[in-house]
Amino acid sequence: MAAGANWRGKPNRGRLLVPVAVLLLLLELACPANALENGLALTPPMGWLHWERFLCQTDCSQDPYRCISEKLFMQMADLMVSEGWRDVGYQYLCIDDCWMAPTRDEQGQLQPDPKRFPSGIAKLADYVHSKGLKLGIYADVGNKTCAGFPGSYGYYELDAKTFASWGVDLLKFDGCYCNTLNLLEEGYKTMSRALNKTGRSIVYSCEWPLYEKFLQKPNYTEIKQYCNYWRNFADIYDAWSSIRNTLDWTVLHQDNITSIAGPGGWNDPDMLVIGNFGLSWDQQVTQMAFWAMMAAPLLMSNDLRHINPASKALLQNKEVIAINQDPLGKQGYRITKDHNGLELWERPLSGGAYAIAIMNSQEIGGPQTYMVSLTFLGNGLACNPACSVQQILPTSRNLGLHNWISFLKVLVNPTGTVLLKTVVIEEKRSLGIL
Repeated sequence: MAAGANWRGKPNRGRLLVPVAVLLLLLELACPANALENGLALTPPMGWLHWERFLCQTDCSQDPYRCISEKLFMQMADLMVSEGWRDVGYQYLCIDDCWMAPTRDEQGQLQPDPKRFPSGIAKLADYVHSKGLKLGIYADVGNKTCAGFPGSYGYYELDAKTFASWGVDLLKFDGCYCNTLNLLEEGYKTMSRALNKTGRSIVYSCEWPLYEKFLQKPNYTEIKQYCNYWRNFADIYDAWSSIRNTLDWTVLHQDNITSIAGPGGWNDPDMLVIGNFGLSWDQQVTQMAFWAMMAAPLLMSNDLRHINPASKALLQNKEVIAINQDPLGKQGYRITKDHNGLELWERPLSGGAYAIAIMNSQEIGGPQTYMVSLTFLGNGLACNPACSVQQILPTSRNLGLHNWISFLKVLVNPTGTVLLKTVVIEEKRSLGIL
């Protein structure tokens, strides 16, 4: 959770961004970004996080089913194994805010709420690890967490040692109650160094740029040297407007944030809310497609005890996950948006492949037809001399072989997305299309 800004980015309407692919490539070659040297998050982390769905429910007597407790996390761990989530890549089970007792113990250490986590975090970590999963936990760079529990300011090294001793595998470090730029920056850097000093492999999730942007323009090159992934924008909500605003902000700032992402460090647009209440089916498809296109951490916040089969299948779609987890690690970007609200995005993948997303951002009317020029994609390389094209979402189907001057015709529902993948075919003799 972040008690962050409510500022909303505006879409970059009408601006043709054709040169961005070339520009980003040149920037990466000229100024490669150094990542945090902990050997972790070489692909975007995948898992489950409690915040958006369960918030800060701490009264287990009144609401035991949704209470933030060791019971809830043990149930989710069981389901991540029995329902196939672990097998497709979701491995981090993450605790967010509200797990702590109101005060530190006599030695100054953080402690879990004794009623809701009677066995302690170390025992919970053992249970999670026994399932072949990893445990994430939450803390804050300031004096208090966003919900008012003890913060880590003044205790960075102690808290890092505590988390390591408990067997924690990921730390989400929020930025509430830290109102000066120096304290914010030094706090995130100090915790990064402290985690590395423990000798335990702990993925480090920062909200540094989310808070820093109110004070100055974030230095993403520096942030990537300390963090494995970082939040840039406001908390996600279970609503299409929230998804739309997140995408709009990303487009508005893509020239600054896209090239910095890569193995070891990722832009985090926040949780997947697929399987909850606020998104239509087309909007769920759009969130899954674009979190894959953006090389975003895939951290679900839903109730795995009650999720409909279609949402489950979407979240477990191996073809979409493969795009998200592509080892090349390049983040996708918007190429253009036309006057009908149809957006064209691309993402370079390993082996010369490309992911292509076409979104209909209109919230009125019916499905719209869009013609995709393969000449236009990948700076002319996505289908040169020829390629096979697979539609991944909303349904999987083979669109056959095409050459570099082909056009693809797709039909896109309002607030929906069509996700495609092209694979270059070098052999010319047997194609029959050249």
